[in-house]
Amino acid sequence: MSDAYLITHARLATLGDQPRLIEDGALLVEGARIAALGPTAELAAQHPRVECWDAAGQLLLPASLCAHTHFYGAFSRGMAIPGEPASNFPEILERLWWRLDKVLTLEDVRYSALVCLVDAVRHGTTTLVDHHASPNAIEGSLDVIAEAVRQAGLRASLCYEVTDRDGPDRAQAGIAENVRFAQGLADDSQLAASFGLHASLTLSDETLADCAAAARPLGLGFHVHVAEDAADQQDALQKSGRRVVHRLHQAGLLGPKTLAVHCVHVDESEIEVLAQTGTWVTHQPRSNMNNAVGVAAVEAMLAAGVQVALGNDGFSNLMLAEMKAAYLVHKLAQGDPRAMPGDLVLRLAYAENARLARVFWPETVLGELSPGAAADLVLLDYHPTTPLMVGNLPWHLLFGVEASAITATVCAGRVLMRERRLLTLDEERITARSRELAARAWERL
Repeated sequence: MSDAYLITHARLATLGDQPRLIEDGALLVEGARIAALGPTAELAAQHPRVECWDAAGQLLLPASLCAHTHFYGAFSRGMAIPGEPASNFPEILERLWWRLDKVLTLEDVRYSALVCLVDAVRHGTTTLVDHHASPNAIEGSLDVIAEAVRQAGLRASLCYEVTDRDGPDRAQAGIAENVRFAQGLADDSQLAASFGLHASLTLSDETLADCAAAARPLGLGFHVHVAEDAADQQDALQKSGRRVVHRLHQAGLLGPKTLAVHCVHVDESEIEVLAQTGTWVTHQPRSNMNNAVGVAAVEAMLAAGVQVALGNDGFSNLMLAEMKAAYLVHKLAQGDPRAMPGDLVLRLAYAENARLARVFWPETVLGELSPGAAADLVLLDYHPTTPLMVGNLPWHLLFGVEASAITATVCAGRVLMRERRLLTLDEERITARSRELAARAWERL
């Protein structure tokens, strides 16, 4: 496509503060931004010489965003570790994740990222906040991921997970990788940085202080797992006599640029601190169910003024699936079908995730179709048998739309997939090489 093009004959669901559904709508893209939108007849008459893309009645939505993911976990798919299955969350960490991350090479890191980026393009997710770990391949790992993101044409915020579990030298190397990568970024429309930490239960007071000191001159917030399991709280109380959120606050790590991931086992006093500091919480219901750690009190946090966004913790980048999980699990957990209504799920997935993205790209408007917003778009071959309106769109997304409906993905005006064909990534080659690398990683593990 040229730098300017007109998508015509679409059903435009704009979302945003004043959502509209425009039947037989059109959207004008100029460069990386949306220039105009309205009825097809009107825009086609105004722009007769602009290249046209006929959507043929497909549903046009803002692209999805993911507030927390792990590209490095891609090689875990289908892995069967010998021995008794893990019976709790600490065992899952020790038997799977802390063994997998140790065997990753820089080439593994590259292809793990590419696998996840193929998945993101296929599923219409254009903005991702990643959290990386590869303790035997730390230096340069964020550059390798950044190269893959640029190749894909997507947008991502990156960080390296600092932890004490692999010894002081690797903890310091993790700090250095966060600092080096962040210092190398100028204003970048595709890449951003935060400062990664694993979790309170693998970080000493000394390392937390080192991280705070290293991040402060760079103006970085932190990206850290918080109270995902009760074990994190038990460890924090033993180490410091404080609960996890209070411990991190005491260390100077909370604030409006920090992402506190999960927050399943936080109490009212911690929720109050999260709200007062403007710290972001990210919710990952599929992961929480898989790890059997519980269900975060998302509605209580929102009521208390906490900012909450929706991530996937390394599950598929089909954020529609994460939305469906969020919609269902809170009803089950609370025994109340009124819990987590569809319009709230939609708000988390689009409006709140877009607000979080502005932490990293302050001038970029995402999660809506409006003049001046980023041209991050997805087309869905979805033709419902029941009326589709602004008011019931959340429930169409939750109960009607499946992954197979996604036909096109656009990020910052660049077409990454059209008619289900990837245009920036060679999926066949990436799949073949990742299969070879994953087999070797499994052997080493």
